[in-house]
Amino acid sequence: MGNRFKGKTAFITGGSRGIGRAIGEHLASEGANVAVIDVNEEALNEAVAHFAEAGYAIYTKRASVTNREEVEQAMQEAYEQFGSIDILVNNAGVIRDNLLFKMTDADWETVMDVHLKGAFYASRAAQTFMTKQNYGRIINLSSTSALGNRGQANYAAAKAGLQGFTKTLAIELGKFGITVNAIAPGFIETDMTKATAERIGVPFETFIEANVSNIPVGRSGKPADIANAVLFFADEHSSFVSGQVLYVAGGPKN
Repeated sequence: MGNRFKGKTAFITGGSRGIGRAIGEHLASEGANVAVIDVNEEALNEAVAHFAEAGYAIYTKRASVTNREEVEQAMQEAYEQFGSIDILVNNAGVIRDNLLFKMTDADWETVMDVHLKGAFYASRAAQTFMTKQNYGRIINLSSTSALGNRGQANYAAAKAGLQGFTKTLAIELGKFGITVNAIAPGFIETDMTKATAERIGVPFETFIEANVSNIPVGRSGKPADIANAVLFFADEHSSFVSGQVLYVAGGPKN
């Protein structure tokens, strides 16, 4: 354990499992108080038990990022419990993959609402605390799919939108001591990539092998790889890095 984030509070959306949970664990291991919202109550309960066993301070609440009132209430409660909101990680995400001619209105709207509306609601709520304390770190989870990916017109558009959102907030909030950056993961082994393998009808191990064959470093990504990138952007010493998109994908993405 370290103390890089001692006294800081990190608010993570969709943080009960996968990448979000790894981010919470890494921040907590460096002294941060962690607040997590998610719609998966079972996974939230598992996260609470896991964090408690490790001796970490955590706040959790079942809340949807698409509901403004729920987001704002959860952030207020986290602030009241820990005394500040210093780091926001907009991690919540869903996929509704399909080719364009098969994609429904609901497929499009669900992905846009969770990724874009969710990041908007959480960021707007967080900046009210961050601007008052003249300090903050907002980190958005984009994706290499922002560069285009077959069957993901909705997801690619949302993840590309988050990059524009990131750069705009960096311009607006910089004068308040708030940096805003984005991380664009490549192929990471998570429940979401398992779902993709199921959708295309291949075993997950086969899906991993196929993706690894195109990754220069010769391995798949793990949630910890993304968590380590978050810690870089969240650090106080990263105050001159803002409006950037870091591709964490095991090699160049053009």
